[in-house]
Amino acid sequence: MPKYMEIANYLLKKIENSEIRTEERMPTIRKLAELFQCSKVTAVRAYAELQQRHIVFAVPQNGYYLVNNKKAEVGPKLINFVSTTPDETVLPYREIEHCLNEAIDKYQHVLFNYAPPQGLSSLIAAMKEYLEDYQIFANLDNLFITAGAKQTLNILAAMPFPNNKTNILVEQPTYNGLVKFLEASNFPVYGVTRNFAGLDLAELEQHFAQNNIKLFYTVPRLHNPLGTSLNKNERKAILRLANKYDVYIIEDDYLSDLELQNNAYSLYYEDMKDRVIYIKTFSKILLPGLRIAAAVIPGVLAKRFTEYKKWIDLSTSVLSQGALEIYIKSGMIKTHRKRIRQIHTEKMKLLNELVEAAPIPHIRWHIPKSGFFSCGEFLRVTDIGKLIQRLKKKNIIINNICENYIDTYYNDRILKLSISKVSLDDISYGIDAILDEVKKVE
Repeated sequence: MPKYMEIANYLLKKIENSEIRTEERMPTIRKLAELFQCSKVTAVRAYAELQQRHIVFAVPQNGYYLVNNKKAEVGPKLINFVSTTPDETVLPYREIEHCLNEAIDKYQHVLFNYAPPQGLSSLIAAMKEYLEDYQIFANLDNLFITAGAKQTLNILAAMPFPNNKTNILVEQPTYNGLVKFLEASNFPVYGVTRNFAGLDLAELEQHFAQNNIKLFYTVPRLHNPLGTSLNKNERKAILRLANKYDVYIIEDDYLSDLELQNNAYSLYYEDMKDRVIYIKTFSKILLPGLRIAAAVIPGVLAKRFTEYKKWIDLSTSVLSQGALEIYIKSGMIKTHRKRIRQIHTEKMKLLNELVEAAPIPHIRWHIPKSGFFSCGEFLRVTDIGKLIQRLKKKNIIINNICENYIDTYYNDRILKLSISKVSLDDISYGIDAILDEVKKVE
């Protein structure tokens, strides 16, 4: 048995015997290293295993604490390559709890009232400064706080635009939540091909010219689900075509916090003619339940967006807004951002090392240096549905990429993986199992 598992079982036995109680501080890393005559890294790995099972939680600069004292065993578990919600073991629970309590005190006089449709003015001011770290320079009048990116998309899809057009264009594949919303709402929608070589600009221009497109939805950075990013020439071409054919662009910059390149600018940064609607969610790096996103709305759309938000979104939670404001102003968000960027970089690095160490000739892997998504591209016909079912029997969960396409599109040669919720150990075990099952399916 690996040393870190010995340590984990030792801690579980102490929990089972009630030697450690709920929210009581656990033995220190140094103490465990001395007790088991191992490195501190091994002790940290043992705690990481217990964190993954939600048995302990970490408090920065203060050690590990017991979440509950129920019986638990370290054994087989579900490896989830599907989820895009943050890994609970790295979420800043205590920091957010502190900010929520501070927000209750600060905003108690308006806590149970509706906030202004645009959002709390103090959060908008803090958000303006925060977005400037990403070269997003917005006027206060154009910044809106909404109840998540999906709610922002709902509002934009429903409201009329100055170009008097009706149809929506999305990349194929794209964010599956948007696909489901558009299908359920019966909005007229078209798809444009995006693959590992980039966006099909000729097809994009054809849609813009012929299909009455009012909005084009794109994820330029760390794409969901391909994991790729558009280059500078592609971004400039999109803006040029949008200006030529009077089309507005929704830029969903959901993972800007995980970007590693300092010169990887957004579409919004390069937009000189107010064509880009910029959306930044916080559900991918903080608690998803806060339901907060920021949107930069061009001046010509701001008044109508306010009206539609008032009746569709009504009001974004004052408590969530207040907590996020305090979290940004305190500087805690920058510390957390640095930490999760490092974690996801390490995960992608390990994933890349694993597939390079065991190459399969008919699979081309597309693994970015950071982000949530990576993909395996099959160069010959493979029954991916069968592969997914075989992996499910091993407690490895992968979703078929068909959910990321509208009905008229589908690519059955892509295996998508999200590493958001999996640990380094899960990645090692999971990829070994995936590669083994690929050979069996073949």
